[in-house]
Amino acid sequence: MKKYDPINVEYETKAKNLLKAELKRRGVTYAQLAALLAERGVQENERNLNNKISRGGFPAAFLLLCLEAIGAQSVVLW
Repeated sequence: MKKYDPINVEYETKAKNLLKAELKRRGVTYAQLAALLAERGVQENERNLNNKISRGGFPAAFLLLCLEAIGAQSVVLW
């Protein structure tokens, strides 16, 4: 699948929106997410997280790591 393939863009947008919604639902800022990730040995600063999440093109492993870090046990996909 190519980077700018419409299907790829659609699902990157969905992943980005899912993560942003879960952060907002739990009241977690990017700075707080950075601290939670650091507890798991992942060094990301607030600015890098903002950029990475805004782009939406992050790996599934990053999405799952963030969801686990903020305590999400279930998510609503659509």
